[in-house]
Amino acid sequence: MNKIVNPTKSTWSAVLKRPTKTVADIEKTVDEIFNEVKTKGDSAVLRYTQLFDGATPDNLLVSKEEISKAEKSLPSELKEAIDIAKTNITTFHAAQKTESVTVETTNGVTCWQEKRPIQKVGLYIPGGSAPLFSTILMLAVPATIAGCKEIVLCTPPDKNGEVNAAILYTAKLCGVTKIYKIGGIQAIAAMTFGTETVPSIYKIFGPGNQYVTVAKQLATKYNVAIDMPAGPSELLIYADETANPTFVASDLLSQAEHGPDSQVILVSTSKKIIAETEKEVEAQLEKLPRKDIATQAISNSKLILVDTEEEALEMINEYGPEHFIVISENEEYFVKNIQNAGSVFIGNYTPESAGDYASGTNHTLPTNGYSKQYSGVNLDSFLKSMTFQKISEKGIKNIGPAIETMAEAEGLEAHKNAVSIRLKSLQ
Repeated sequence: MNKIVNPTKSTWSAVLKRPTKTVADIEKTVDEIFNEVKTKGDSAVLRYTQLFDGATPDNLLVSKEEISKAEKSLPSELKEAIDIAKTNITTFHAAQKTESVTVETTNGVTCWQEKRPIQKVGLYIPGGSAPLFSTILMLAVPATIAGCKEIVLCTPPDKNGEVNAAILYTAKLCGVTKIYKIGGIQAIAAMTFGTETVPSIYKIFGPGNQYVTVAKQLATKYNVAIDMPAGPSELLIYADETANPTFVASDLLSQAEHGPDSQVILVSTSKKIIAETEKEVEAQLEKLPRKDIATQAISNSKLILVDTEEEALEMINEYGPEHFIVISENEEYFVKNIQNAGSVFIGNYTPESAGDYASGTNHTLPTNGYSKQYSGVNLDSFLKSMTFQKISEKGIKNIGPAIETMAEAEGLEAHKNAVSIRLKSLQ
């Protein structure tokens, strides 16, 4: 890891730079694939599935038989673990339901707000070397609670044209309506435009690599909403001398193993913690099955020593991490004052992995500094707020003159007239 001591504020931008490509680097490739999927449908999807995943599935849609086979093949211990996670995630997201709000703003003028589910949503679930079946829990559970009618899932197949059994089991368990063997840019394009097999949807959810992230952003040009730009995983830890360096190192590596373009950062006011954590990272890294991937991510990562907690917090808010772990004697200071983070983990015994799997919070979170303006996925991500109003004769008399005056001032005579006609009818 790169060690940086007391960086000046003028250098923070360079120090905190993420190892991601720019949209410009990727957009041309995404545009080409989008255009081909838009015009050629399934044939284009199959071509890119062969090109990028090395697979030629007989059918893009996963069959009931495949799902049944997967369910039988999964160890009972894993099923039980998934059930525990689903229970906690359901509990936390169901608690986010809100009642409708009704207000009489003026005598005779009633306004209210109600929420409606997004009817058709698409879930993108990364596969490959790490099939993220846990992400299905994070997306399909709140989608089901919200009442989304159509929940479409796309995930890349393996070389044999098959989908990981845990993904299929979890998808069925969580109410996914259709599962497709499609990954990458072509999956996002298929859900954006629709093909002979894949329905078009209204909003796309889910993490992915940098190409998937840019594809999601491009989808917004075609009237498809997205949850957020969620790219390579990242973690920032603040740790003082109350932290256990072994725990800190394990958390850093838990995110580093996601992918070579992941980034992990330790910020501390303690030279001792930085030195001991660095040794632990080296020792634990040697034992990881995904050592090669984690090593590449570690090369993008930082150990940053600062003088004060105030400076540390300012730097963390500037970075806006996807995941933020705080292990500090003064944890309340960080918890109260953190402004920009996707999800916060507090104390020595709260690993980031808990949020990834089973504590109940959502792990689909904004990366690349987008926590400054985006929330992580929650129940409201699958809902739309709609407003309603009803005005009585008394109500139009009360607010009508104000509407007439304002409309006239803006030069919108027809707006004024729509009120004036009604007021005259009541004279």
